[in-house]
Amino acid sequence: MDLRPWLVVVLFSTASLAGCFGESSDEVTNEPSDSMYPQPWERSDLTYDDSDVFARVTVNGTHAIDTVRSVFVPVDTITAADGGAGLTGNAEVHLGLWLPVIEGCDWEATELPEECNVPVIAEVGPYYNDGDVDALTPADRLGRMLIENYVPHGYGVAQVSVFGTGESNHCMDLMGTDEQRGIDAAVTWLGSQPWSNGKVGMIGKSYDGSTPWQAATFGNPYLSTIVPMSGLIGVHELMWRNGSMEARGMIMHNGVYGSFGIDGDGEDAHTLCEGYLEGYVNGPAAYLSGGMVTYAGNDYWTERSFLDRVVENYNGSIYIIQGMQDWNVDPHMAFPTHQLVEEAGIDVKTLAGQWAHDYPDRQSGHSALPSGEGGEAYPYTLRWDWADEMLYWFDWYLKGEGEAPVLGVEMQDNQGGWRFESTYPAPDTEFREIGAADLSPSGASMVTTTETITMTYGPFENDVYIAGMPSFHIAVTPHTTNGAHGYLEMTDGDGLRLGHAVMDFRFHEGGRDGQETLVPFSTVLGKMEFMAMDIFLEEGDSIIITLSQTGRDYVPSPAAAGGYSLNWAESTLTLPLVNRTCDDLFRAPMLEYGEEAGRTC
Repeated sequence: MDLRPWLVVVLFSTASLAGCFGESSDEVTNEPSDSMYPQPWERSDLTYDDSDVFARVTVNGTHAIDTVRSVFVPVDTITAADGGAGLTGNAEVHLGLWLPVIEGCDWEATELPEECNVPVIAEVGPYYNDGDVDALTPADRLGRMLIENYVPHGYGVAQVSVFGTGESNHCMDLMGTDEQRGIDAAVTWLGSQPWSNGKVGMIGKSYDGSTPWQAATFGNPYLSTIVPMSGLIGVHELMWRNGSMEARGMIMHNGVYGSFGIDGDGEDAHTLCEGYLEGYVNGPAAYLSGGMVTYAGNDYWTERSFLDRVVENYNGSIYIIQGMQDWNVDPHMAFPTHQLVEEAGIDVKTLAGQWAHDYPDRQSGHSALPSGEGGEAYPYTLRWDWADEMLYWFDWYLKGEGEAPVLGVEMQDNQGGWRFESTYPAPDTEFREIGAADLSPSGASMVTTTETITMTYGPFENDVYIAGMPSFHIAVTPHTTNGAHGYLEMTDGDGLRLGHAVMDFRFHEGGRDGQETLVPFSTVLGKMEFMAMDIFLEEGDSIIITLSQTGRDYVPSPAAAGGYSLNWAESTLTLPLVNRTCDDLFRAPMLEYGEEAGRTC
């Protein structure tokens, strides 16, 4: 099923789109604009430079790029109790810094006139000199895009190595308290220099998209905006969901990132510090319990949980970017995070496309996606306007120039259509409850390692979007103490994958804290929630949900072989549905929308 032809005929009328941009229709219009800061729905006919691997701004800046500077920032909050460089008293993080060439501005001076003050955009992560170029070389990962696009527009750009990586000393702390302190020190240094205007933004993907969340936990007055792309709101939150562990959960610290600090130099001893040693115990312990192992005062996982502290302390803005087909950092890092920070009064926008663990503008990654995991949406996933989008965001939040961005969610559905919602799920979402009688279950009455149950709902009487996080409340009767673990996969009637959910039923209420030890042959109601999805289904389509004991990269509960049986009378599927038409969609620029087979408007 191909919905790309919808987009051929989309006309931007104010009346038809007003409802997608919030309750006040006079706040957003779709009339042609002469603004230097056009909104996303005003860019469809604009031309962008797509000749490089990343997007470029449409108007080049006027400043040359100065020679890179190598800077070591002391971190005086690391003490002997932290081990590593805390014992020698010389903890420091290293960064490479690029500044614009501005006539009359001497960057080495201790005092500078206001016209010389520039904001800084920083990418902070573990990969400089560890699997990538050093921090003094523009990285193809993101640094080159930032330097070449934004330094000419009057921004500084910094590439920063976290502790234990690159030329930063101390230990590789895997997002622990030490790493957070080092990031905070770098932000303070960048925001307090004579040439700085006092505003720092952070941006990055994956681990580099998690460091902005870490920085925001402090409420640092210099941190004005963060742009986490597929970033972690917490380490445990990434690898455990409702008590269910991804296969990498036990080894992320010591097996994956701990070695980054070991490279044969005199700093190797720093790696054997507090956080690294704790990782050997806390990975297996979290697998056995499914939770955050907070008993006996252990804080390994809680100190690596960021979102609550961001909501409490942060005073800047947030631009979340998330691949809806990301199996590395799943969409639950973005939803319901968007609503939680919005409800806290933080300016937030989200760009969510049907790509995987990628940037919005990388053709090589987008084009490789298989069917059911973004393939149907390509090439309409590509956003060649992304460099401009970030420039407009940084201009407003780091310089106070331009126009205030329209806050909300730019969402792409699984067939490629883009639309704007004031929040997500949208305020007019219909939460349709579907009882077991309408799910037509078939297959085994008990779920084991080999048996599954299939449920069908439909056909739908109208075109619909499943837009949000469907839930499936299922009554489970375990046959062993720890033996109940469920994996749901949703497909359409043609077998196209739509989404998934997972749960260790010791966590049947959902969340990170187990409710009770399962009692064999005693029923609990597992409140499973699917990862956020945005799915278009045509009139006449159906959905199929398959329940198995586990799937993909999730590990079953310990001793899970006993299986469990189901009580259908107490089971309910809830689908978040919205009614959207062709008039609610906008076209991504620089793409051809042809007349292929499928739905037309």
